[in-house]
Amino acid sequence: MRILVTNDDGIDSVGLHVLARAMLPYGDVVIGAPDTEYSGASSSFGALHLIRPELHKAHIDGIDEAWAITGPPALCVMFARLGALGDPFDLVVSGINPGANVGRSVYHSGTIGACLTARNGGISGLAVSQAVDEGGYLGQGLEEMLRNQKWHSAAAVAALAVEEMCISPPDSPAVLNLNVPNLEVEEMKGWVATEVGTDLIRQMTEVDIEPKVGHEGSFHLKLKWGERIPPTSIETDVGAVANGYVSLTWLSRLQAGECPTNSSIENKFDSIWAI
Repeated sequence: MRILVTNDDGIDSVGLHVLARAMLPYGDVVIGAPDTEYSGASSSFGALHLIRPELHKAHIDGIDEAWAITGPPALCVMFARLGALGDPFDLVVSGINPGANVGRSVYHSGTIGACLTARNGGISGLAVSQAVDEGGYLGQGLEEMLRNQKWHSAAAVAALAVEEMCISPPDSPAVLNLNVPNLEVEEMKGWVATEVGTDLIRQMTEVDIEPKVGHEGSFHLKLKWGERIPPTSIETDVGAVANGYVSLTWLSRLQAGECPTNSSIENKFDSIWAI
């Protein structure tokens, strides 16, 4: 089993290092991660003609092979799949992200985007994220929030999932979004198979526009956040993690949805391209 470990917080992230070392019992582990932070990058590759990606050898304690790549996590996975990091990989494990990637943050997460990209290339992926004490915003934990981060707990839970994925691989390439509360394992209440939630722990309420001193016509944009609203239901990923449970969410592929009942676009197109 060859396991690619990546993240969206960059090659220097403690969560990445802890996760990679936790994967060692399950196969040949290679780190291929962004050279800098790409939180919120989703599944983007970036403008390749502008990035001009590079590959740099990195040194991570306990890991024989580690590389920093000048691009977002999805791009790291694509390069790995194409052979830039050697033989083909059997599994992509992404994380540990500081801040739960639940609810709306699933759409924006680079941690998850790496795994979605892996699945597009025929490889299963496990995205690992951990709540932070102050809640985090859209799957991101600010540095001052991470002083009490229990990385080892998230790594231990991830190891349980990877062990089973090695024993019984998914029938077809799949993505599991694993979110863990910031607790010791023995303090966690259990686990829940969850849906992607729509509720928010904290919502962006408005944006302030402040003039940028010395730059006429330029402004700083500063988000304002509302009060925390603790969710109650553990049936969603948001509520499960907030209430001390491990959340397991299998993420489906993007699929076509049903046409809204009041849509007139189809009639308009019929009037132009009558079949």
